Amino acid sequence: MDSLITAAARALQAGDPLGALKRIALRDDAPALALRGIAMAQLGELAKARVLLRRAARSFGPRERVERARCVTAEAEVALASRDLRWPTHALEEARSTFGALGDRDNELHAALLQIRRLLLIGRVTEAGGALDKLDLRAAPAMLMARG
Repeated sequence: MDSLITAAARALQAGDPLGALKRIALRDDAPALALRGIAMAQLGELAKARVLLRRAARSFGPRERVERARCVTAEAEVALASRDLRWPTHALEEARSTFGALGDRDNELHAALLQIRRLLLIGRVTEAGGALDKLDLRAAPAMLMARG
């Protein structure tokens, strides 16, 4: 990653979406689009965030599977936040599989928890409970447990 992308990512992690946007607002490369999407989500601009995250996912190359999967996961999270439950669930399942295949257990768990949240929101409580029972949460990061 270049220094502006790194600085923007750090700004987002610190909760400073405007600081992130100052660094990458005019860029259209895939990492900048993804970070702009996250910044817009932090600012509450959910529709714009989804568009940017979708563009970012399409912009990453075939060797950047993890990056695409992260964009899909972020887009699913934005969709849930905006209560748009019509988003394509197969894309999140593919992202979850990608994370699992690459040994990224934290992101795999995050994707699974998003799927469960969606099930709860559409009223499929029994199915959500069954899916939650199948997860191994013993080594889950505290941040995921708080959000789940």
